[in-house]
Amino acid sequence: MKIFKSVSRLALLTSIIFTATAYAEVAVIVSAANGNSALDGNTISRIFLGKTSKFPDGSQAIPVDQNEGSATRDAFNDQVLGKSASQLKAYWSRLIFTGKGTPPKESGNDADIKNLVAQNPNLIGYVDTSVVDESVKVVHKF
Repeated sequence: MKIFKSVSRLALLTSIIFTATAYAEVAVIVSAANGNSALDGNTISRIFLGKTSKFPDGSQAIPVDQNEGSATRDAFNDQVLGKSASQLKAYWSRLIFTGKGTPPKESGNDADIKNLVAQNPNLIGYVDTSVVDESVKVVHKF
């Protein structure tokens, strides 16, 4: 009986941890020097899917992805792009094969993306909101 209670408590704790992780807020960011102050999900999706290379103000938009397997990347792909990792691989494989596009470069974790984006007003990325500081501007949260 003691073992059953311990296993039940462990399962409950694990469930709580995964639930908290699933609800972590993600911020889409640009450099503080970027002229865009807000972007809608459709615009962000079009940039990250290679359908446009411009911000709404006409400046160049270069998307950067987190490393494959990142929880933040998975959340972004699901909630903003509406695609799973395997769907995105198939999408980019078709575009690469036909010569119509290249996927965003993988550029590290939350801290790496924030630092890159802060240094270049043309970059757009996404991070966990916990790493956001004054060097970047949040243009969308989900």
